[in-house]
Amino acid sequence: MRKTKTQKLPSELRFDPVAKSWVVIATGRARRPENFRQEDQKEERARWTEAKKVCPFEDMSDQERPTYALYKGKEVELSLSAEGHNRVEWTTISIPNKFPAFAPGTSLRKRSVGPYSVIDGVGFHEVIITKEHNKDIPQFSLKRTKELMDVYHARFSALKDKKYVNYISIFKNKGPRAGASVAHPHSQLIALPIMNPDIERSLAGSSAFQKQHNRCVHCKMLDWDRKEKKRIVYENDCYTVVCPFASRAAFEIRIYPRIHLSYFEKIDSHQRECLADAFLVTLKKLYKALNDPDYNYFLHTAPVDGKKYDHYHWHWEIFPKTATWAGFEIGTGIEISTIEPEKAAQFLRKQ
Repeated sequence: MRKTKTQKLPSELRFDPVAKSWVVIATGRARRPENFRQEDQKEERARWTEAKKVCPFEDMSDQERPTYALYKGKEVELSLSAEGHNRVEWTTISIPNKFPAFAPGTSLRKRSVGPYSVIDGVGFHEVIITKEHNKDIPQFSLKRTKELMDVYHARFSALKDKKYVNYISIFKNKGPRAGASVAHPHSQLIALPIMNPDIERSLAGSSAFQKQHNRCVHCKMLDWDRKEKKRIVYENDCYTVVCPFASRAAFEIRIYPRIHLSYFEKIDSHQRECLADAFLVTLKKLYKALNDPDYNYFLHTAPVDGKKYDHYHWHWEIFPKTATWAGFEIGTGIEISTIEPEKAAQFLRKQ
């Protein structure tokens, strides 16, 4: 009997059991890992660096009163000068956003407008800033990175029980391609009165898997990843860093607690130090591998609406800006990655 030749196809569809969605791994037009390096656009970067002269975070005198500040790892007292200006020495600080998407309020004012439902944008919007204009996590020490994790944790914990807060998003946009309008390294925290759709889908997927298999879907994926070792980027005592099997973008990275944990706010100081180590090592690798790329990272954790989400497994997601959504992605919602996550992880491990 003649053997039939296996047809070599240009792509592979992979299914994400949490998001319940497919992604395309375009093996036929896959690029070499080093080809994803951001081009050294000296003029663009010079303009970005020059922004220090007009940086709103260099002179904090016209900013609103800080909500929280650390100086070399220790909490500092927040005060104002006689002129009403901020007067505090800090290394990492959280301040209210001058142009907030959400602001504190006394009522959601639920109402109908034609066929639509409307509520007021009640919540909190803060900017978390690290002191140095030209230094970011890849240039930080472990201690400085831990300080940033401590501020994330402190502000999350302070806002989680506020009225009308159902979900808290912490995210960072690094560089103009990732949507940052200010060059100075900073993150943002937004406390929302609703649950965002991305988390809603993730919660539904993890809940359905838990009911069917009586275990956490993320734990099962992590067990398999740790056994295969192909997509592991880094591990320490508390966290596993992985390029997910169904990566939605080239060099997508996730940082998971190695044990099942649903709530980011419940981690202790040691776990935050381990998280700082995972972030520091991972972003240094990304910095070297892709020549200091623009990226977004964000936290996915259980909502703070008082309900139980023990089936969920919190984690951070990191998305380097390696591609632009075009008609296919926008029209179908199916994302295309032009490198297998196995090759991306291998390349990152070498850095």
